[in-house]
Amino acid sequence: MNAIAENLKTVSHGIEVREVNKEFGDFQALKDVDLIVPDGSMTALLGPSGSGKSTLLRTIAGLEVPTTGQVFIGGEDQAKKPVRTRNVGFVFQHYAAFKHMTVFDNIAFGLKVRKWDKQKTRDRVTELIDLVQLTGLAKRYPSQLSGGQRQRMALARALAVEPSVLLLDEPFGALDAKVRKDLRTWLRRLHDEVHVTTIFVTHDQEEAMDIAQQIVVMNEGQIEQTGSATELYDQPANEFVMGFVGEVNSLDGKLVRPHDTEILPAPTPGAVEVEIDRVVRLGFSGRVEMLTVPEKKEVWAQLTRSELETLNLESGTKAYVRPRPDAVTKEDTGALDDAFKEENPAIHKPTSVEPGLPV
Repeated sequence: MNAIAENLKTVSHGIEVREVNKEFGDFQALKDVDLIVPDGSMTALLGPSGSGKSTLLRTIAGLEVPTTGQVFIGGEDQAKKPVRTRNVGFVFQHYAAFKHMTVFDNIAFGLKVRKWDKQKTRDRVTELIDLVQLTGLAKRYPSQLSGGQRQRMALARALAVEPSVLLLDEPFGALDAKVRKDLRTWLRRLHDEVHVTTIFVTHDQEEAMDIAQQIVVMNEGQIEQTGSATELYDQPANEFVMGFVGEVNSLDGKLVRPHDTEILPAPTPGAVEVEIDRVVRLGFSGRVEMLTVPEKKEVWAQLTRSELETLNLESGTKAYVRPRPDAVTKEDTGALDDAFKEENPAIHKPTSVEPGLPV
């Protein structure tokens, strides 16, 4: 492990949020939020637009002041601390790079504000450039970098000031799918090396489950459930969590996952009549798309190749579906109907980059 990674590992601290509420006029963005982020962990705040995840992140950073409640970093109450003294590294979705500065100078900015020795600054920035895989690009300007390279530069700048915690607000949201996937893998490996306590905001379930050790599912300003990807998927606390962390069907008032949806050739107690719409074979598995009778509601099932061959399903034929006997189900009360509503645009406004703010 290099010196930068070793030093960052030793200064990382945990985060605790206690009974935090945040109001914007008549709108309550956070409602009695309690959260513990373990020391050195990677935690994802996952939820739809308007769920409060970015507001919670900004409150931890000090960019928003909670209406009530407390935020602790490393056991210290941050309520009366200005942003510059919280020792928080923040990375925005849109890089917030200084366009007139080179990669080297962008990364060194926070250190120069803190009046670090020139040689010490040069050594740290050089090592960080290697750490984030930008070797050979120190003299380039942001406009000469790809989107993925600019985001790695932003992460290096945030890490340069030895933050206690690293906060990432949809860091890959502006990138295309292939670059996002590559950067997810890179970020996971980087965190394994530096172990700085990290929280990142995302609405991408796959991204959260791929990277985070702890996932916090939020909805309408509240935390619905906290746990590992396996816990959230296999033991969802409620129908919202079940529907948000994986696809579900609604069958006879119950939510059931496609791989837990059983297709039968004949009427059976508890089964719903469907019409086969399309059968898609995908290597060792397949997807059967169906319409319920008579509602014409779309449902689908994920089956193995052997199950597909046994059933011999064809478009336009009738069949019957129900949850498998051992399936995890939740009552469908309609809680998912408004899960993807638009975020109130008045809540968040772009925050300008301030000298000394490690973003």
